[in-house]
Amino acid sequence: MTTLDVARARARAAGTPPGHRWLMLAVLLGGQFMALLDAFVVNVAMPSIGADLHASAAALQLVVGGYSAAYAMLLITGARLGDLYGRRRMYLLGVAVFTAASLTCGLAPDTGLLIFARCVQGAAAAVLVPQILSVIQMRFTGAARATAPVASTSPQADSAVAGVVVGGLLVSADLLGAGWRPVFLVNVPLGILVAALVPRVVPADPPRAQHTGPGARRLDLLGLAIAAPAVCLIVLPLVVGRERGWPAWTFGCVAAGLLLAGAFARYERAVAARGGDPLLNLGVLRAPGLAAGLGTLLAVMAGYGGLLFVFTLHLQAGLGQSALRAGLSYVPLAGMFGLVGYFWRRLPARVHPALVPTGLALVAVAYLGLAVAVRGGAGGPLLWLALALAGVGLGLTISPVLTQSLVGVPLSQAADASGLVATAAQLSQVIGVAAFGTVYLSLAQQAGPHAVASGKALADTATLLALLAGIGLVPAVALARTVLRTAGPRR
Repeated sequence: MTTLDVARARARAAGTPPGHRWLMLAVLLGGQFMALLDAFVVNVAMPSIGADLHASAAALQLVVGGYSAAYAMLLITGARLGDLYGRRRMYLLGVAVFTAASLTCGLAPDTGLLIFARCVQGAAAAVLVPQILSVIQMRFTGAARATAPVASTSPQADSAVAGVVVGGLLVSADLLGAGWRPVFLVNVPLGILVAALVPRVVPADPPRAQHTGPGARRLDLLGLAIAAPAVCLIVLPLVVGRERGWPAWTFGCVAAGLLLAGAFARYERAVAARGGDPLLNLGVLRAPGLAAGLGTLLAVMAGYGGLLFVFTLHLQAGLGQSALRAGLSYVPLAGMFGLVGYFWRRLPARVHPALVPTGLALVAVAYLGLAVAVRGGAGGPLLWLALALAGVGLGLTISPVLTQSLVGVPLSQAADASGLVATAAQLSQVIGVAAFGTVYLSLAQQAGPHAVASGKALADTATLLALLAGIGLVPAVALARTVLRTAGPRR
């Protein structure tokens, strides 16, 4: 939006009653919580979905990963749509499409439609989520403007906890004999309520013309058209290759995807060189700390996505636990993750540079503890301790690395860098589900009692997760050094 638009919006916000503004915030965060919740709630429903729809393990990986992949690919485009056509309009559109896709997921008669609807859910989330912070910045003033963004981080911390518990509760309750379907259908009444309230509590903002103004951010549809198939060509073979016996075409697809990714990088640089608006401005990688932050993010988010997928399969398919018990098994991890991820900023500023390496080291130790706990058995106290430690490590790593990756980025490139970081975070989870899910499923096919085989497979997979976290320490230490160097001048 133009400077004049911003000034007008803030002038209108100044005359808005405080109670109305906080109701607006609640409506905005309701949509955000709904979108973030769906990234976690489906994990504990996977075995039930597989049994009801006769879904293969590869299909379940796509049910989980399709959401994150679509969200990642369209996140930057969704933010620009809000700039171009109005943030309230795009938020409302995102909520409406997300609600319709949730209904489709809940009624899906087969895995094909379910996977498609999950991808639509992810695309809708990519449209609605970026609008929230922009509306907050536009509509809140004074002390409220400082407080509201802090409140907007709460759903991000709470969704992991609520997702696994609510998902387990809904599946185990078997409401009206619907089994797993309420984990998606629960979004429908909430989405309808949010959509009905948006026009009443969120003021409309004037759209900015697509090709006017010196700061106009245009859509990069061709870049998106190159990037999306590149991701699919790399991820899909990793998912389906194991069940198909790794035929030659799977390796050909991965090679083609990598070539297409290279073409995407060249195209994006060409767009930036001629003064356009690339989907991903790769030139920002030269900013101090950003490349190290992305490397760290890849390690922690790929591991996190992989852990959620394989641990759920172990609990339910391997040990035969109910969905509710499996969901409650995540409480030590999700609870500590939520608490630490929310409160880490209250730690003394002098220790902030060390948080990411420390957190990643704790994650590596926790994964090794998990491997020892589950090998050949169901776990025990060591398992709960390992999960709680993993939650602490993830809380000390994920939120800080998202912030610290941007410390060396010039303000003029902050939007491009933020989009790159957010996209990398989501794609890393997709890669983790595809890669570590395939490893676990391959190892679990070995002979022996199913619970024992599953425990050994999870133990070996957790060891690889720990190795990945250890590798991630290299860029994490480099990032910490960058944060230390920039701390002095920024104070």
